[in-house]
Amino acid sequence: MTTPVDQIIHARWIAPVAPTDVVLEDHALVLRDGLIIALLPAAEAAARYPAAARTELPHHLLTPGLINLHTHAAMTLLRGAGDDLPLETWLHRRIWPLEKALMSADFVRDGTRLACLEMLRGGVTCFNDMYFFPEAAAEAALETGMRAALGITVIDFPTVYASDADDYLAKGLAARDALREEPLISFTLAPHAVYTVKDATFTQIGILAEQINLPVHVHLHETHTEIREELARSGMRPLERLRRLGLVGPNLIAVHAVHLEGHEIALLATCGATLAHCPSANLKLASGIAPIAECLRAGVRVGIGTDSAASNNRLDVLGEMRLAALLAKGTSGRADVFGAHQVLRAATLDAATALGLETRIGSLEAGKAADLAAFDLGQFENQPCHDPVIQLIYSADRSNVSDVWVAGKHVVRKRQPPSEAQLDLEQRTRHSLAVWQQRVRSTLNALDPA
Repeated sequence: MTTPVDQIIHARWIAPVAPTDVVLEDHALVLRDGLIIALLPAAEAAARYPAAARTELPHHLLTPGLINLHTHAAMTLLRGAGDDLPLETWLHRRIWPLEKALMSADFVRDGTRLACLEMLRGGVTCFNDMYFFPEAAAEAALETGMRAALGITVIDFPTVYASDADDYLAKGLAARDALREEPLISFTLAPHAVYTVKDATFTQIGILAEQINLPVHVHLHETHTEIREELARSGMRPLERLRRLGLVGPNLIAVHAVHLEGHEIALLATCGATLAHCPSANLKLASGIAPIAECLRAGVRVGIGTDSAASNNRLDVLGEMRLAALLAKGTSGRADVFGAHQVLRAATLDAATALGLETRIGSLEAGKAADLAAFDLGQFENQPCHDPVIQLIYSADRSNVSDVWVAGKHVVRKRQPPSEAQLDLEQRTRHSLAVWQQRVRSTLNALDPA
């Protein structure tokens, strides 16, 4: 007697990611209760589970859902509000004044919902967020059916959300406690950056990270200005300061890490840290290009992030994957650096490992959650297809995403909302977006009167 299952997903190709460099043809995933219970040849799956509902993907590559390893989801409401400015000007004259005027739980809920809908349509099933009001972000993610790792964000100055570092930590930890039973929600500790967080706060975060076993998600070595000012302030480069404070270890997610010296790359590799590579935002803000080829050669784990839609302006992880591969090749002079299969692993299993979620997501293995993305490669622009993973990275784009599942739930079906409830959610999001667009425009006019 066979075990009852929920569904079988049969694809032309499946890239399980573990093991690396493997592509299976004419195979099927068998799902039950949101989990993968088997990956089998399609004929064997059909014979073993004849009564199961079937999804046929005849021209598709099926992969683990993509993971956005660094973003500020709510800031999607600020897309296009501060373009063509260097980072320091962008922060001080655009983003921070806008946030001061507009920040609220409603802003975070509505902005995060918009971000989730965009990311899901691009094959992203999990995002690592750094922002305020994490309960509101969690509400939006759960409404859309998306998985989220939410930052317990900490800075050493007051905002509408919190008054000081202790208040940020207390509120973030309370949110973690309140959401402990939500299977799609996890947390990181998210001190913003060396220029916004004091030594005592970093030390406290390091102790907490060890006590409750959470990743530490921090902007690091993003610009020359950040490094120069830290040298003037402390006599140390930012990474060295964090090392002395006990924060450089296997749970560190170093965001951007554009400007690294050889010994710093070696340190990140030796300690098992992860670099969250955000190539488009780094280029758009003229921060530079992270030395990914050197990092990979040294053994640094690399994941892919978009940063916010205010600095990118797309939450398009697949687009970032292609750009990351091309930049690594162009800057190193080596065409074999950051190959297609390695890039796919960076955006799935390596990112999951950085978040401490590698036993749950990131690869298509029995026992893991069925977080899946299906890419339709049947169009002329993706033909002929000799290697579907190469085609995915260098030829396809997010418009080729046809179907997405999170924990076995169909959240995008043939590029459309899969239910009336999801369609209603999209309509409500459009309504709230119109309201926020007017509020952002009015605030910008007040900041820069004609």
